[in-house]
Amino acid sequence: MSSFALVGNPNTGKTSLFNTLTTSYEYVGNWAGVTVEKKVGDLKNGGGQLVDLPGIYSLHPLSRDEGVAASYLMDETPSALINIVDASQLERNLALSVQLLEYGRPMMLGLNMMDVAKARGIRVDPEKLQMLLGIPVVPLVARTGKGSSEILGMLPKIPEISPSQIKLDYGIAEAAIEETGKLIASVSGLPDHRWVALQLLAQNPVIVEELASKIDMDAVNRISSNCEAQLRQAGLSSALPEWIRSVRNEFIEQICSAAVDRSSQKPHSLTERMDAILTHRFLGLPIFLAFMFLLFKVTFDWIGTPLSDLLDGLISGPVSDGINKALDLAGASSFTHALIVDGIVAGVGGVLVFIPQIFVLFLIISFIEDSGYMARVSLLMDSLMEAVGLNGKAFIPFIIGFGCNVPAVMSARSIEQPKDRLLTTLLIPLMSCSARLPVYALFAGVFFESHQALIILSMYVLGIVMALLLCKLFSTYLLKNESSVFIVELPPYRLPQGRTLIRGTWEKGKGFLRKAGTLILGGSVLIWFLSYSGPGGFGVDMDDSFLAKIGGLMAPLLAPLGFGTWQSGSSLLTGFLAKEIVVSTMNIIYHVPNMEGLQGQIAHSFTGLQAYSFMAFVLLYTPCLATVGVIRKETSSWRWTAFSVGYAVALAYLISLIIYQGGRLLGLA
Repeated sequence: MSSFALVGNPNTGKTSLFNTLTTSYEYVGNWAGVTVEKKVGDLKNGGGQLVDLPGIYSLHPLSRDEGVAASYLMDETPSALINIVDASQLERNLALSVQLLEYGRPMMLGLNMMDVAKARGIRVDPEKLQMLLGIPVVPLVARTGKGSSEILGMLPKIPEISPSQIKLDYGIAEAAIEETGKLIASVSGLPDHRWVALQLLAQNPVIVEELASKIDMDAVNRISSNCEAQLRQAGLSSALPEWIRSVRNEFIEQICSAAVDRSSQKPHSLTERMDAILTHRFLGLPIFLAFMFLLFKVTFDWIGTPLSDLLDGLISGPVSDGINKALDLAGASSFTHALIVDGIVAGVGGVLVFIPQIFVLFLIISFIEDSGYMARVSLLMDSLMEAVGLNGKAFIPFIIGFGCNVPAVMSARSIEQPKDRLLTTLLIPLMSCSARLPVYALFAGVFFESHQALIILSMYVLGIVMALLLCKLFSTYLLKNESSVFIVELPPYRLPQGRTLIRGTWEKGKGFLRKAGTLILGGSVLIWFLSYSGPGGFGVDMDDSFLAKIGGLMAPLLAPLGFGTWQSGSSLLTGFLAKEIVVSTMNIIYHVPNMEGLQGQIAHSFTGLQAYSFMAFVLLYTPCLATVGVIRKETSSWRWTAFSVGYAVALAYLISLIIYQGGRLLGLA
């Protein structure tokens, strides 16, 4: 089967094009680092598979996600390459294109963001570019789909074209390239030998590691040293990798001078004018916090909560009544009736009522991502992050964690330094994911009804503050970080398309629905069974059930935090599977018909101070099972995985203790 690889710089629209050309859909965003591993999809015309590689600026990787692309080109043999470039940043993007042309496989160039280039007064001549590079060039606007049909129709023809390869003259280095090529001639399964030789001489770590045991690396080093000596004698750049880059840059300048017209380029774009305000040294952070407050105001006060109330009425009314009538007509036993109504409907339904709030939140987050504001937030946070031992790039995984901690942990792959990457991975679970929202919405709706947005925002801020404080602690005593350089690409602002927003919101939200139909459903059945049975058999009183016994073991430990009941202990224990199950457990334990009934029970069992302490504990304590699994996968260490769980539980206990006992001292109990 034919396979085609999408390669390009970060944020050039590769994944948007991937979604247009294939039957798959992958997460997209208007910021660098969205794709952190290769994605594979079937082409819509049945012409083979398309591989979406992480964005890279060069074949010389700086981070794990960039290493994925370099390793793929070394180990695989794609039928052809599709190099996506940003027409408004062509000179910078062509640095990778030249390396891909030297790779020697059939290739085409997707000239994306033609609309952005035009808006900036930049004119790129596709025909001239095609003639100079010797490969097909297709103008694109990937996010609207313009030009994608041309690429799809052209793909089957590309492998028939002779392998597109340019052979730049590297002058004095040519002898070293030829000599290195002879060293690798005996190694089978390699791409073009000249390309491999160039990568070795440029000290590409992926290629060096791949060939370290197959060729004489000492000989390669001697060849490189001799060449550098010749360069010094000629008064040229002394470092061979720098010389190779300088030759490529000179070639790129010639290409751009012939194919790009900047005579009408506008001195100040809309993006620059907006950045003057949104990334202002003093105004930027307050604007971001105000935007976050508005986000929660819309989600919980203006739109989300009224819709949740309507859904709650539907589930507790017509849906529950219909199920009860159907069970009565079917002659269901009391056990079956209790399992379905008190277990499944109460448990799953108690979580589903929060779907409107979660989808509204995801819709606004999708807007932030696609507008280009996401990268600006990381820039705003850079000085603060640097003060605690990281850089602004680590803040992007933190923001992704507001949706779900699992993809956030995976997105940490884009961080270059291993210690920074590990530190970010360990701290991401402190970010308040959407699974915690039902808990916040439940308690804030009971005790802080007129200030729901502010109270829930405080949970997000608390998570960020704890992450920053622990980051400083860990980076000082546990993981002493190396100094790092923060480089972030600021994409142009753009108004997100409605279709993209809806699709992005659905892709984020369907994970919540999937959990409702699997993990939460299974958890609800298990919780109901433990509440329905006890040492005395089935149908026991709730206080004599296995669930009460298990929760009772935790109650004394939780008493200093303000919620030392078996009900709270049981809810927190089951919340390890998924944080949404905390609400499911309470719905089953308190045996209420609707959300209003559950809120009444919560109001009777907690005070405002106890509720806030409980919310803080849910925010900070052990990551959910899925997050623990992905931390183990990304760190390849059970020791660090256990540490992530252990410190989170200890932190949650300490903060809840301070909140409750401090509140009592202040007379807030």
